[in-house]
Amino acid sequence: MIRTRDDDAVRVVTIDRPARRNALRTEELTALRTAVADADAPVTYLRGAGEAFCAGADLDAVAALDDPESFARAGQRTAATIADAETVVVCGIDGAARGGGVELALAADLRVATPAATFAEPGVAFGLFGAWGGTVRLPRVMGEGDALDFALSGRVLDADEALRTGLVSRVVDDPRSVADAIATGKPDALSAIKRRMRDRRDDETQERAEAAAFADLVRAHADDIAATRGE
Repeated sequence: MIRTRDDDAVRVVTIDRPARRNALRTEELTALRTAVADADAPVTYLRGAGEAFCAGADLDAVAALDDPESFARAGQRTAATIADAETVVVCGIDGAARGGGVELALAADLRVATPAATFAEPGVAFGLFGAWGGTVRLPRVMGEGDALDFALSGRVLDADEALRTGLVSRVVDDPRSVADAIATGKPDALSAIKRRMRDRRDDETQERAEAAAFADLVRAHADDIAATRGE
């Protein structure tokens, strides 16, 4: 489930499925879009409950998909809502961010990690890749070389390497404190800064191709995906 709490100038949005390491199904993606889009606070703080930030897509849900492309598009819409929201989105990453969890964080305006944060795109090991806008945003954030190394290898980055590559902006003990500090700025200035820095043109063609490729891989590797469920 997705929980929200409004604390003055900060809306706190929590992905709350700790038993599944906050892995997301279509219903959580929809609820997360609503939680961010409906925020009146100038800053939204996105976090995960328990010991992980977000494990990405729930592989039980992926294995049962009749329309993988629609699932990829749902994830892309959620990431786009985070990127395009009027509110400034600060993502606090404590523990594991994997796959779609990395991609949702990439859509945020600021990614702040704790020393315990780790990051990976593990889908390549069982025939998938990040299809919630990851192939569009990851090279922008990390640079093409580091992005390709990260995605092709499936290796795990710790917080220090994530900071070095630009995947996160800061490593602190309390990421929420960063959201609180940003929320002291004038709301109209925060919004204007975000709008100008986010003013990019047409990702739509790239994302449609990404979603179609994801669907092809889900179909091609259905047995391998099914075998990983519960890991």
